[in-house]
This record gives sequence, C-alpha cells and structure tokens, in this order.
Amino acid sequence: MRPPVPPTRTGLRLSVLALILALAGVAALAIGDQPIRPVNVLGALTGLEGTPAVARIIVLDLRLPRIVLALLVGAALAIAGTAMQALMRNPLAEPGILGINSGAALAAMVVIVGLGAVPETALPVLAFAGALAMTLAIYGLAWRSGVTSLRIILIGIGLGSLAGAGATFLSVFGPVAEVQRAMIWLAGSLNDSRWPKVWWLLCTGLPATVMIAALSRDMDLIGLGDDVARGRGQRVQLVQGAIILAVALLAGGAVAAAGPIAFVGLAAPHVARRLVGPGHAALIPGAALAGALLLVLADLLARRAMAPAQLPVGLTTALLGAPFFGYLLWKRRND
Repeated sequence: MRPPVPPTRTGLRLSVLALILALAGVAALAIGDQPIRPVNVLGALTGLEGTPAVARIIVLDLRLPRIVLALLVGAALAIAGTAMQALMRNPLAEPGILGINSGAALAAMVVIVGLGAVPETALPVLAFAGALAMTLAIYGLAWRSGVTSLRIILIGIGLGSLAGAGATFLSVFGPVAEVQRAMIWLAGSLNDSRWPKVWWLLCTGLPATVMIAALSRDMDLIGLGDDVARGRGQRVQLVQGAIILAVALLAGGAVAAAGPIAFVGLAAPHVARRLVGPGHAALIPGAALAGALLLVLADLLARRAMAPAQLPVGLTTALLGAPFFGYLLWKRRND
C-alpha cells in the first residue's frame, strides 16, 4: 500500500491541482472556432464592462455550459470510481461494474428507437431511471444475507450482457435514423450541453458526494477486509448499500447527462492516489479534481482534433484510457 502523504503536502498538491484545473477551464473557454482572448474570457465571466458583446455571448451562452458540465461529469465519474475501487478492493473497478452504463444504454435505446414520441428532454431522466433500476436489480440479485464483491461483479456482468443484447436487438431492427441518433448518444458526447443538464446532475450528484465524503473513514476500513471492518464496529452491509446507492446516483446522473464515458472513473482515482495517498478523506477531493481535469482536456481535444468537426468526448477518453488500462495490468502482472 502506498504510504500516507503529510497533510501540508496534501493541501499543497490539491491546491496546485485546482489551479491547473482553473487554467484548463479558461483555456477551454478561449479555444474554439472563434478564438477568444483570455482577458476577454475573464471579463465575460466577471461581468467586466468593455468586454466585447461577441466574446460575452460565446463564452457565457455557448461554451460555459459545456465546460461546467464537463467539470461535473468528470468529478462525478471520478468520485464514483474511487468508491467502487474501495468497495471492491480492486484497483481496476469502475462504475460500469454495477451495470450503470448498460442500464442507461438500454433505456436510451428504448426511448429513442422504441418510443419515438417521447420528448427528447425526457431522455436524461429515463436514462438515469434505467441506470438506477439496473443497479438495484444487481444489488437485489446479489443479496444472500449480505453481498460480496464477487457476486456483485458476476451478476453485474451477466445483467450487463443481457441489457447489451437488448440494446443490440433494438439497433438491428429499429429505424435507421433513430438508431443513428441513439448511437451518437451512446458514444458519450458533450455537444448537447445545456444548463438544465447541469442542474439535473447537481441535484443527483451533490447529495451522493456528501454521502461518499461522510463515509470516507468507512471506506478506509473496508480496504482492510470485511472481518476487520466488522471487528472495529462497522455495519458492513449498511455501508456497502450506502456506497452502492451513492455510486448509482453519481454515475447514473453523469451517464444521463453526457452518455457513457469510459475510463475517467478508472483513471482519476489512480492519478489522485499518487498525489495525495490512499486515505479517502483526501483521495475523494483529489479524484474529483483529477476527473474534472481529465474530462475538460479530453473534451478540448475532441473539439479541436478534427475541427470544425467535433468528436464524441467518449471516443477521446477511450483512446487515452486504453493505454492507461494496459499500464495498470502490466504493473499488477505479478499479483
């Protein structure tokens, strides 16, 4: 296990990470098809008089909702990934193990392809409902006077495959136009970022983040094993259920807002662990900052790599995350 980092050094590293994130956010607001000078970006954000009206409109109305949503989605996926790795005691765990992505994907396919009359604004709500329903089904089927990590993983893989088969069936026999629309959503994209999505994600993610932060010491104990945690007075099953519910709210809200985005929930906890150590009191905010930074930079790359065309951000995170996943496997080759 990585040794703990002194508190003063932890605070300094978190501050530096927050500063880098702020600079990345300003850069993402400034760079685009219509470049905006950083001084005008800051002027638009602070309401400074003399800021050109065009810069104000581009920054506040077009780019700011996208950057804020990227920050929140990245932070939510990172916190969910940190909690999953603690719960499963597995550094390769991530929110998709709970079937969140597959449940949301099936719900999205049913809404877009099977129920074409449903308003588009209902898609995030119904996708979130699909993710939450899948999580509850996996937890319920895994329950045998308690749950174990192995049962959750096995049932999650099984139900995830079943949901994937259902989504594939709809994509094969559904109308071509609706299937193409669904596939764009399934690629994970921030192109349709709007303020209602930001408020929706805040409503689902903020209570879950508070819950995870309150359980930070319990997650440290879980890492020592269920028997040790129980011996120290922890109500293991209650804590596991609370963590799974919080992860479902965080990752389900993120998937509903931007579609499935891979590897952020896996990579951000590892980046944060190297900076602030294994203690979850510092690891959770560190992972949130690292996840937000990863997604802001990935989205900037997605916007500019083939400009003026915009790639789905889920594609860039997958391209960047695949080598990182291989590095983790190589690092643990002797385990």
